[in-house]
Parts: sequence; C-alpha cells; structure tokens
Amino acid sequence: MSETISNARMRKNRAGVMDKAETLIKALPWLERFHGTTVVIKYGGHAMADPELRAQFAEDVVFLRYAGLKPVIVHGGGPQINAALDRAGIESSFTAGLRVTTPEAMEVVRMVLVGQVQRDVVGLINRHGPFAVGMSGEDANLFTAERKPAIVDGAPVDIGQVGEIVEVQVGAVRALLDDGRIPVVSSVARGDDGEVYNVNADTAAAALAVALDAQKLVVLTDVEGLYADWPESDDVIDHLTTDELAALLPDLTSGMVPKMEACLHAVRGGVPQAHVLDGRVPHSLLLEIFTDEGIGTMVLPAPAGAPHP
Repeated sequence: MSETISNARMRKNRAGVMDKAETLIKALPWLERFHGTTVVIKYGGHAMADPELRAQFAEDVVFLRYAGLKPVIVHGGGPQINAALDRAGIESSFTAGLRVTTPEAMEVVRMVLVGQVQRDVVGLINRHGPFAVGMSGEDANLFTAERKPAIVDGAPVDIGQVGEIVEVQVGAVRALLDDGRIPVVSSVARGDDGEVYNVNADTAAAALAVALDAQKLVVLTDVEGLYADWPESDDVIDHLTTDELAALLPDLTSGMVPKMEACLHAVRGGVPQAHVLDGRVPHSLLLEIFTDEGIGTMVLPAPAGAPHP
C-alpha cells in the first residue's frame, strides 16, 4: 500500500514539474521578443495598498530585470496622499479627474510621493538585490512642466500646482538602466518658473515611455481594463487602435480618462503597445508580458495612413 501511495505521489510531483516546465517554455517567444527592451510601468491603485500585492509587484519587476528586460516604474500615491492631507487638515478635491493642488497640498504631495511611497517601492524591490534607485521628476531635470488647467464643459479651470510635462530629459534614467538598475520615479516636476508641480502619474509614465523609446507602457489600475459599455456592461475590450480609443475618450468616466489618454499619447508617440491591467490580479504584469492570452486592454497603433479623428 505504501509503495502505491509513494508511486502516486511521484507521478503527481512529476506532473507538477512538467507543468512548470511547459509554462517556462511557453514564455520563451516573449523572452526572446522583449529581451533588452524597456518597459515603463505605471504603478498605483489597490496594488499599492495591499501588502501581498505590493510584495508580488516587486517580485514581478525583479523577474523582468533577471529576464533581460529594462523595467522603469513611475508611481502614483493617491490613497497615501489623501491620508496625509486628512491628517494635515487639508481638503482633497478633484476636477476632471485631476487633484486640485494648492501650495499647502503640494508640500504634502511632494513629501508623500518622494519621501514615503518611493522609498517603500525601492525598499520592496531591493529585498531581492541592489536594483532599485529612486528619483523624482525634479532630479536631473527629468520632467519639466508648466501649469495645466482642467477642462470643464469646454472651459479651462485653474486647479493650482498641477503640471503638464513639456520636456523630458532621460539621460539619468538611461544611465541607471545601462548600469542594470531599476529606476523608480515619483511624478513631481519643476517648471521653468521655479514652481514645483504635481503631475498625473499616468501622464508622466506615458511621456517617459515615449522619450525612452520603450517597447511597452503598462498602466496598473483597479479595474479589469476598458469596459465596452460601462456601466451597462462589464465586458472588457481586449484591444483597440488609437483612433478607436480617441473616439471613445469623450464618453469615459473621469477616473479612466487620464489612463486611456496616457495610452493614446504613448502609442501615438511611437510606443508599439500600451496596456491597462488590473493590478488587483496577482502577477498581472507577468501574465500580460509572458503569456499568449494576456489580460486587460491593449492599445495598438492605427493602421498606416488612417487619419486621426
């Protein structure tokens, strides 16, 4: 009887090993395709708040680095900023999906993004080796921004120290990548006027992806992807072109607009693919990059010669 049980266990173990080997072999075409390429990842939302998902995200990023890719992280920190503003007695408000940023709020935003969230992400990655290096958009003039109004009913509305990126200098980021490091970038920027600006992390990630000639932009969020007819339907659009996305933008919810605009900007700027993934799914980053099925919504270039809508 014991021999029969032992043989059954051996067969089960062998089957498990074969499944793992098959998974690795299926990843081979994607490893060949993306080896040596740069992938910009916008990290935020629920994946940043859940301790288990945070640890898995760090593992995924280190896996990408060991697999020969060059990951670059641009992080947000909305929940952490909200909590810090509440503790400071500063009201949080949003207009057209963008945080209204007074000078007092900007001090908190800068402190939280650069001094707290960035350090947490760097620390999680560096548990696996001396890879991650934190920097902000102010460092080495990575991002230069100018004041950006919100557009409400077609009219501009001042929302304080919120910036739109007008220039990207990637020399410092390229130097880190060439040294085998993983840059972790906080989305604050300085303007030519000397003002410090809060920059939407989705927008910053797209601008950086374009400037780095990245192969992919990946935006982690708290939904499965772009829904075809929300809220009537929860069917996720697997893929669409930039022109199709541009036509949908006016009808999207305010929370999705910055994410999808980032994908649109990145792909029209030369990034071959942009993806919106559900950061609540364990290892969603690896599932997208190294499997045939992929997950979330992928944005691709419009056919050559097609006019922009």
